[in-house]
Amino acid sequence: MIRVWFNHWFSTAYNIINLLKEDETEIIVIGSNQRKHSVIQNACDEWYEEPALDGEEYIHFCLQFCQEHQIDVFIPRRKLVDISKHIEQFKKIGVKVMVDPYERIQSLNNKELAYQLFQGHPRIKVPEHIIVRSVEEFQKAYDILSKQYEKVCFKLVQDEGGMSFRVIDNSVDIANALNVYPSTKISLKVALQALKERKEFKEIMMMPYLPGYEISVDCLKTVDGIIAVPRKKGPSRDESIEFDEDILQMCYDILEVVPLEYPCNIQFKYLDQIPYFLEVNTRMSGGIQMGCLAAGVNIPNIALNKLLGIQKSWQIDRSTKRVSYIEIPQIVSE
Repeated sequence: MIRVWFNHWFSTAYNIINLLKEDETEIIVIGSNQRKHSVIQNACDEWYEEPALDGEEYIHFCLQFCQEHQIDVFIPRRKLVDISKHIEQFKKIGVKVMVDPYERIQSLNNKELAYQLFQGHPRIKVPEHIIVRSVEEFQKAYDILSKQYEKVCFKLVQDEGGMSFRVIDNSVDIANALNVYPSTKISLKVALQALKERKEFKEIMMMPYLPGYEISVDCLKTVDGIIAVPRKKGPSRDESIEFDEDILQMCYDILEVVPLEYPCNIQFKYLDQIPYFLEVNTRMSGGIQMGCLAAGVNIPNIALNKLLGIQKSWQIDRSTKRVSYIEIPQIVSE
């Protein structure tokens, strides 16, 4: 019996957990979340509410939780980088953690350092970018980039899920903002005003806006080679699974530069029909189930077995497929 813990994952981890359980191995999944009513609990065998802790206090909570609940495997999302830094403490109490070494993932979780890693690689195209730390630098960077590119965008250097991503669009009509859905568009004037109201802010990366398709590639390194399933994402819910050789080669090159052993998600975006590297998420993606279904490969399950020292054979269906999803209501326990 293997006891696996997921800490504070996003709601689509519901699908990851179900994929994980598609095995003859008996698996007990323990879930925890600061949102005690998260739908993830419906896929878990045990469910707990997490305290609002940070830093060393959270690491101490994780270690204590593992011991109290007899955890064999820990699959973290919340504070993943910090947890990787303390991996030896988990090993001492007999817990296997699905995370790569801190020195590998620390750079990848910082967009400036990640771009430095791959800048100049003959096959990995990194977009032009400028790091800013003040309002004055923000304005200067915008002036430089806007002369060369149609639109400019920005995001925090350390960000997850693109929460801070904004596109500078000076045609945004503030007066009519209440009549449309909230978007990522923001005028230069409003962006500068928002930054001026803060005495200091975290490092921001400014770069050309890449308007083409986004490609999200779910990857896992195995003894039989690298599993890589590219999902071409559009504005709607459906995604196209297309095995473009240029995209696959860039993934192989990235994982050669930074040899990650556990699941990761590599993202690209097109500008003028050229795919540019965006980022590497050093965890399973929120849409990994889409690629697994279309390609006929169970990445979460293969990864868990790898962590346990079990080699599972796999094959990929490389035919192009379109995959989508529907929302199904579920009762969440009170």
